[in-house]
Amino acid sequence: MLSRLGNIFRVPDLRNKVVFTLAIIALYQFGRTSRSRRQLRQGAAAPVPGWRLGRARVLEPLLGGALTRLAIFGLGVMPYITSSIIIQLLTTVIPKLEEWREQGAVGQKKITQTTRYLTIALALMQSTGLIYAFHGHDSALLGTSIDLIPKFTVPLGVFMVLCLTAGTAFVMWLAELITQRGIGQGMSILIFANVVAAIPSGGKAIYEEGGSLKFTIILVISIALLVFIVFMDQGQRRIPVTFAKRVVGRRSVGGPPPTSRSR
Repeated sequence: MLSRLGNIFRVPDLRNKVVFTLAIIALYQFGRTSRSRRQLRQGAAAPVPGWRLGRARVLEPLLGGALTRLAIFGLGVMPYITSSIIIQLLTTVIPKLEEWREQGAVGQKKITQTTRYLTIALALMQSTGLIYAFHGHDSALLGTSIDLIPKFTVPLGVFMVLCLTAGTAFVMWLAELITQRGIGQGMSILIFANVVAAIPSGGKAIYEEGGSLKFTIILVISIALLVFIVFMDQGQRRIPVTFAKRVVGRRSVGGPPPTSRSR
C-alpha cells in the first residue's frame, strides 16, 4: 500500500491526475462553504447575491449551520444524483431509454445528455423552492418565519435562482472533468469531499458536547470500521480453475492437475 502511494510522486502522469483532482476539489469547496463574514472578506466563500448572512446565523443552532452555506455551489451534487436515479428508473419503463441503453457507447452519450438536462430542470425547481422558503414563506421548513432575503424583488429572486442553477451546472462540469482527467469517478469524489469536509466540525462538536472519552471511543470505532471496510474490499480468495484438456501444436494444455501418489 505504501509503495503504491509512493508511486503517485514518481509517475508524472499519475501525479498530474492527483494534483488536478485536488485542485478541482479545492475549487468546489471554495464555492460551497460560507460560514462567517470574516471568511467572506478573505475570499474563502462565494455566496449568492442578496443573501442576508447575519440573519441566517440566528438559525444556525437549530439547523446545524446549513442556512449559512447558501453559496453558489449550495445545491451541490444532489440534483445530479436525483436526476441519475430518475433516469435509471425510467430506463425500465420508457422504451426509448431502454433502446439507448442497448446501443452501447452511442446510447450512453444520449442518456448522459438527458441526465444533464434533467439535472438543470431539478436545480431550477429546488433553487426556486429554497428562495421562496428563505424569503419567509415556509415556516414549516425552517421552523420560523425569519426573512433571510429582506430586500427581495422578483429580478433579484430570478437572479439568485439562476446563480444556484449555474452553480449546479458548474459542479456537474467539474465532476466530469475529474472523470476525464483526474482519478476516479467525478461525482463520487465530490461526494467524498463533502463528507471529509464535515469531519473536523463534527469532531469538534462531539468533543465539546461529549468530552474526550466519547470522542476517543468514536474515533477508535471509526478507524476500526474504516480498516475493516478496506480489508474486506481488497480481500481476495484464490480459486483454482481447471480448463478442459486440449492439444495446442504438439503440447497438451489444460486438464486436471497431476496428483501425487504415495508409495
